[in-house]
Amino acid sequence: MATNESAENYLETILILSKKLPVVRSVDIANELGYKKSSISIAMKNLRTKNQIRVTDEGYIYLTDEGKEIAEMIYERHELISSWLITLGVPEAIALEDACRMEHVISKESFDAIKMHVKGRTKY
Repeated sequence: MATNESAENYLETILILSKKLPVVRSVDIANELGYKKSSISIAMKNLRTKNQIRVTDEGYIYLTDEGKEIAEMIYERHELISSWLITLGVPEAIALEDACRMEHVISKESFDAIKMHVKGRTKY
């Protein structure tokens, strides 16, 4: 399940868009991220090769089970870390930007410890 930061961002974006739109297409991802459609096409090909997405004949993009697992992990990290930073007094724009970077590099152990602390438990 090893992925790079770029792939994780694409998977997370597909997950977020799938919650807002009836179907997700490359153009939707391009619009959301502000990237060229050609860049999105290359990324989607790579994700398809890794079996993290599937693309229908109509061009609709769906996460596979593996892709969804990665996307949900990154999304959970983003949501928790950004809200935690905001609670600590970090301005929202900075918290969102920092969370976007931190979500990709934090270890599972450190994230779990932060999650337990944020949820009111003292030890994980």
